[in-house]
Amino acid sequence: MSEFTHFNEHGKARMVDISEKNETARTARAASSVIVSQAVYEKMTKGEVKKGDVLSVAQVAGIMAAKKTSDIIPMCHPLALTGVDFSFRWEPKEEEYELMIESFVKTKGSTGVEMEALTAVSVCALTIYDMCKAIDKSITIGPTYLITKTGGKSGDYKRAEA
Repeated sequence: MSEFTHFNEHGKARMVDISEKNETARTARAASSVIVSQAVYEKMTKGEVKKGDVLSVAQVAGIMAAKKTSDIIPMCHPLALTGVDFSFRWEPKEEEYELMIESFVKTKGSTGVEMEALTAVSVCALTIYDMCKAIDKSITIGPTYLITKTGGKSGDYKRAEA
């Protein structure tokens, strides 16, 4: 299916009409990561970052971003989200640390929440960078990707494991 749904008959951008789609429960889970130096890792885990509790602030930023996705992604519909949550997991690497970030977004509506989940983890990762850049500007963000989605006409999706 290679139909471009966000273009009208004149080839111009349009927001897809979802008024005839059924309301169903919809979820999406997305992931991103930040790779930080040992200095950043130690300050974050010991609560010594001068700007505050990095993960708490980043999580709130991610929730806010999920709620505002339609304000920054032009063709997204405004959605009444019923839930947004995050999980964080540290994975030690050679001389650095990777923080795995996952978002989980839910709604009951006529369109999916994949963009909200992806926006949420992206802004969460960017907030971590912002709060820690004074310690080390070499923080790496990503990759960012969709893990799963449920509901809707196209059905469920689960990313193939690498």
